Amino acid sequence: MKKENLFVILTGVVIGIAALVLTALGNPANMGFCIACFERDIAGAVGLHSAAKVQYVRPEIIGLVLGSFLMALASKEWKARAGSSPALRFVLGAFVMIGALAFLGCPLRMVLRLAGGDLNAVVGLAGFAFGIFLGTLFIRKGFTLQRNYATKTLDGTVLPAVMVGLLILFLTVPTLFKLSEEGPGSKHAPFLIALVIALVVGALAQKSRMCMVGGLRDTMMFKDMHLLWGFIAIFVTVLIGNLAMHNFKLGFTSQPVAHSSHVWNFLGMLLAGWGSVLLGGCPLRQLILAGSGNADSAVTVFGMIVGAAFAHNFGLAGNADSMNEAGEYVVGGISTKGKVAVILGIVIVLVVSYVNSMKKQEAQKNG
Repeated sequence: MKKENLFVILTGVVIGIAALVLTALGNPANMGFCIACFERDIAGAVGLHSAAKVQYVRPEIIGLVLGSFLMALASKEWKARAGSSPALRFVLGAFVMIGALAFLGCPLRMVLRLAGGDLNAVVGLAGFAFGIFLGTLFIRKGFTLQRNYATKTLDGTVLPAVMVGLLILFLTVPTLFKLSEEGPGSKHAPFLIALVIALVVGALAQKSRMCMVGGLRDTMMFKDMHLLWGFIAIFVTVLIGNLAMHNFKLGFTSQPVAHSSHVWNFLGMLLAGWGSVLLGGCPLRQLILAGSGNADSAVTVFGMIVGAAFAHNFGLAGNADSMNEAGEYVVGGISTKGKVAVILGIVIVLVVSYVNSMKKQEAQKNG
């Protein structure tokens, strides 16, 4: 196996171990890392939404960005770049988040859920892969959000600076933030331990270019599994860990922070996959790129955070399966408004895919 593949696999193993450790230390089950869930929690902590059960300043997000930033500086790979359709990236980021929250997890959490035995994640994976496949059809037709360009250093430091400010404020004046007293937001590993773990993961992800969207895209388009090996390694590592700790539960029902509304698991992740492949990376990759100086990815991250706020302010996010007062099992899912938002997101992504492919084709004809 090539040396670069081994490093991606090593990164995947470390992320898998990190997810197991964070879960054991207090993060919700099957949620050692979840970019969508954790950005949603941060959105709630700073008052962008009022869903009391999902509010916390997640150090994992801060650590991923700053770990990437420090590794990029150390390896002389940090470059401030911007200018690639920022408004479109913001909107696409918001809809990627709406799709992920309809499913109740980002691509990384999808893998963690699979490794925990959650078969709903198989449905999500099918939708995610199909969304990426649809995106690759337009990429083959010349889809582009235009290239970015070198820009001022200050532009490339926006997201790392925001994360440093968030970290300082939370450590010094925690009362500024809204913090959940129950629900997923109230479950978390010790702050500083989670921060250190995320710093390491962010540094490794920057160096390895870890990205599930990129892995599936490259496998489909070029039969290159280089990036996909990392997520296979995450799955195997977490699966072994869950089996060893008796945390593996195979099935569709009673899975932690999950629902078994299969159509919307599929369509939610279809939207997340399609939007992400157009953006050039999954939610994890966007954080890592933003830490490495990419201001367009920073705009995407801000779009995701705003998308999370919209999802909870307007009741668009998924609701987990639960037991009612009579002891009956109630299948969760998403509201009618949430279904409309997912379908609208798919339509918008289709329009963006088509229009930005046609522009490239017209430019080639005129050139």
